[in-house]
Amino acid sequence: MSYAIVGFGAVGQALARAFARKNIRVAVASRRPPEALAPQARAIGPTVVAKSLRDALEADTIILAVPFWEHREVATALPSWEGKTVIDATNAFGEELDGLLSSAFVAKAFTGAKFVKGFNHLIAATLAADPIVEGGHRVVFLSSDDEDATAPVAALAKQLGFAPVKLGKLNEGGALVHARGRTWGQLIFQDLLKKEQ
Repeated sequence: MSYAIVGFGAVGQALARAFARKNIRVAVASRRPPEALAPQARAIGPTVVAKSLRDALEADTIILAVPFWEHREVATALPSWEGKTVIDATNAFGEELDGLLSSAFVAKAFTGAKFVKGFNHLIAATLAADPIVEGGHRVVFLSSDDEDATAPVAALAKQLGFAPVKLGKLNEGGALVHARGRTWGQLIFQDLLKKEQ
């Protein structure tokens, strides 16, 4: 399984740190050329590799860590998203999205992809920190309209040291980790731990 993080701001770098901590290879890309990202990628760790957007999108699993509206640019970079898993770590606050949750709105742009909302409810500094805290693992919430898509993302979250909690479909439990207009979902920014079992 190959991984890429698209977007290399605070959230993208926080996620890159999570991969580096576990020595898992991950490509990072943004609108900037890979040479501009390379020094920061190297500083995070040797398994974090700056690539062009086109090259990064060859990965099996792509984490979207771009500002919300830039998802459209990413979506048009590939002619087909069949066979790809897209993890939506974006947040939209105060946006009018035709009554849709932000992930349902984003999913429309990635036709054919397995689509999972995840890694979006923690602030970047918390996401960057070691997820193993006081005998527990930091929770990441996952939601998807495709049950088969959630399992490998949950496995990745576990591999990174997090405790994945499945919330079900996007418009059901997943609604708890979205903003609706100018109101945040109840689980946004909740830093929760799950004790070892």
